[in-house]
Amino acid sequence: MFKSKLSNNRNYISIALYGLLTVACKPNVNKDKVIAEIMQVEKEFQQMTVEKSITEAFYYFADDDAVIKREHDTLISGKSNIRKYYESKKIEGASVEWAPDFVDVSKCGHMAYTYGSYLWKVKDSNDSTREYKGIFHTIWKKQPDHSWKYVWD
Repeated sequence: MFKSKLSNNRNYISIALYGLLTVACKPNVNKDKVIAEIMQVEKEFQQMTVEKSITEAFYYFADDDAVIKREHDTLISGKSNIRKYYESKKIEGASVEWAPDFVDVSKCGHMAYTYGSYLWKVKDSNDSTREYKGIFHTIWKKQPDHSWKYVWD
């Protein structure tokens, strides 16, 4: 009997949560407009790495609770820790280029994700440039001020 009550309570909770999410979501979002916003934010993000620095760009575009995954599956959590990571000596002299190949947006228009190719260039002690290519995946979250910040990169 206890299991059946617990099971019923879980069902009611699931239905209630689904209802809240459905009511809270305004699915009449112009998806093309939001995709264009995200493409522009990605462009501004990449451009800031050139005009200011990689550190400043990754700090500026990070949500306060952002998480980045870097070498050896290391997770770096929080905006200030992301800044510290990019202030390290191994980032000096580096540059990065990327552009999304794909963008999608949630029905509510509050979340989005992108993925595509990146090219990371680093000068070594012999002044030779080493290149690293890969795939990036970024999750974006709309902020209360309507700006976009990444929560995962």
